[in-house]
Amino acid sequence: MLTELHIRHFAIVKSLDIEFRNGMTAITGETGAGKSIALDALSLCLGSRADASLVRPGCDKAEITACFAVAKDSPAARWLAEQDLDAEDECVLRRIINKDGRSKAWINGSPVPLAQQKSLAPLLVNIHGQHEHQLLTRDEHQLHLLDQFARHNHLLEATKAHYRQWADTEKQYRQQQQAKADREAQRQLLEYQVGELDEFALAEGEFEQLEADHKRLSNHRSLDEASLFALNALYEGEHNNANGLVQSAAQRLQEAVDMDPQLGSINELLKQAMVHIEEAALELRHYQDQMHIDSAELETIEQRMTQALKLAKKHQCSAAELYPLHQQLKSELQTLIATDEASEQLAEQRQTLRQAYREQAKKLFDSRQRAANQLSDKITSAMQQLNMPHGRFEISVDHDNQAPATAKGTDQVQFLVSANPGQPLQPISKVASGGELSRISLAIQVMSATQQTVPTMMFDEVDVGVSGPTAAVVGSMLRELGGQCQIICVTHLPQVAAKAHQQLQVAKHTDGKETQTDVRALNNDERVVELARLLGGDKVTDLTKANAKELLAS
Repeated sequence: MLTELHIRHFAIVKSLDIEFRNGMTAITGETGAGKSIALDALSLCLGSRADASLVRPGCDKAEITACFAVAKDSPAARWLAEQDLDAEDECVLRRIINKDGRSKAWINGSPVPLAQQKSLAPLLVNIHGQHEHQLLTRDEHQLHLLDQFARHNHLLEATKAHYRQWADTEKQYRQQQQAKADREAQRQLLEYQVGELDEFALAEGEFEQLEADHKRLSNHRSLDEASLFALNALYEGEHNNANGLVQSAAQRLQEAVDMDPQLGSINELLKQAMVHIEEAALELRHYQDQMHIDSAELETIEQRMTQALKLAKKHQCSAAELYPLHQQLKSELQTLIATDEASEQLAEQRQTLRQAYREQAKKLFDSRQRAANQLSDKITSAMQQLNMPHGRFEISVDHDNQAPATAKGTDQVQFLVSANPGQPLQPISKVASGGELSRISLAIQVMSATQQTVPTMMFDEVDVGVSGPTAAVVGSMLRELGGQCQIICVTHLPQVAAKAHQQLQVAKHTDGKETQTDVRALNNDERVVELARLLGGDKVTDLTKANAKELLAS
């Protein structure tokens, strides 16, 4: 609950320190005194937008500090602990607005982004403005009020999660479908190209080998002559072959080694040369024995090379690049096949997620329908208490399983009302007058509040358009609500203010040079005077005082 509010240099406030208590607190004052100043200041501490015009003229900055008592294990306490901002059983919000419009925010002494204050705000305070009834005609606000009463946040979160999963999958599926025609054409081309290359089945390095074999076979005569000449020159020639000459040289040197040992090493080299010549001759004989012309093999090689060159030209690459190209095209085809398979899986997943979303949306509808029945009865009863004896209220919840999906389900919620006997239920925007709309709005807010877990609720002149006996009922409703949570109500009605457990008076003072607003808590005698002023239109008489005492005693 809100325990203290400290305001410095804010609007027409120079300095204010307000203490709040449990139960219902009424804030009253003359018209234009700034009764809503506390709510406006608190809104800044809760993350509302700041403006340089809020800084009191002549001051450098405005500062607002709000202190809350936070119960253990409450949503606010858990949030503070998760953010490492907890301070036992207290929460202190602070906001400074500089005259240049810039602002800073703190939670329990730690500087925080404004977004953090905004996320904490709904766990501490729920503010109902004086124009709340104007929102009642909006479909989205009606849905929000019903969901707020139903307290089925788990269903809302689950529906949102299912919606996001389905929406993301649906988007991927549409993108794949849009590319399907292009992908199919590409797949057909790749299947043809890969099939053609599969049929040719050129192995890795095969074309290089074909070129080498073709060169060897087509130059058979030259190779035969060259190898035969080399064999004769080295070993088999009748006159002066290399082997004979080296052998003769070695023999002569061997005889000379005895005369000069230095020739021994040279002689050894000649002997090694003879060994190498013999080995080369053996290899040449082997080469000669194997050499033969196979015209069929040469024709086969030429045909395969010709086909390879044609395919290479077709694919605009060299014949040596055909093999890596073949592997690349096969990989691309496999990727396309996998994409098509994934698309089929995505189509199945899309249907599964669609069904899951529809089932979840139906669960949300069932919960809304139950809550609508309960809230309709409660608001009808409250309307009848608020001087609408024949009033009827009904919340229509229509569920369309085929309606476009949204994160909030597929339900259409409509508030229907009948204010007079014989009048059929119609949309609230069509049948309610301004005063009736204010009373219906108040009934909805009070009934909705009974389901909330927020510790503090603020009402800013929600009793506009209400008077007389109805005002007393409004006061009783708010006081009863004050037994469940802290209620702070800005009001101009004495019947409402009289029901409060605590009353604060707002007054505006001026010395001719500057104006400032003060807020002070009233004791019982002061409350009588203030209520008398409200009853008598700013004229306090013995009669109005007597009436004020009656109101306080009732």
